[in-house]
Amino acid sequence: MTILGTVESHFLRIHQTIYEATRGTVGHRLIGVPTLLLTSTGRRTGSRRTAALVYAKDHDGSLIVTASNGGADRPPGWLYNVKADGSVEVQIGRRRFGGSAEVIGPEHAEYPRLWTLVNRNTRGRYDRHQQHTNRAIELVKLRPR
Repeated sequence: MTILGTVESHFLRIHQTIYEATRGTVGHRLIGVPTLLLTSTGRRTGSRRTAALVYAKDHDGSLIVTASNGGADRPPGWLYNVKADGSVEVQIGRRRFGGSAEVIGPEHAEYPRLWTLVNRNTRGRYDRHQQHTNRAIELVKLRPR
């Protein structure tokens, strides 16, 4: 991981701590883009795990998040969790709701459109992340229940 990646990682942990500690009062737009809290069930431990993730809203009301892990060669742990159990909880600001998660890889017909949607939302951040890894960065579509 680069020094910039390490700094970004620490900042994102602080951001998530603030988001959770304020129960969503502060955090939704703290880093300049809309951010949600995704809670999934650990595939090995069964424990609930939460990650703060940037999202984009699709035309059908679903939310798209990116499993970029800052461009690391390994995907984030939460991706393994939603692959094992697609039942999730989402928090946007102070609003919480249950949902389902669908992993979308590059072979999916909607991938190019959704990649463009989330990448535009972050001013090209995910294109930069993709340049740092050989793995195809997957997307996850979150559908509210």
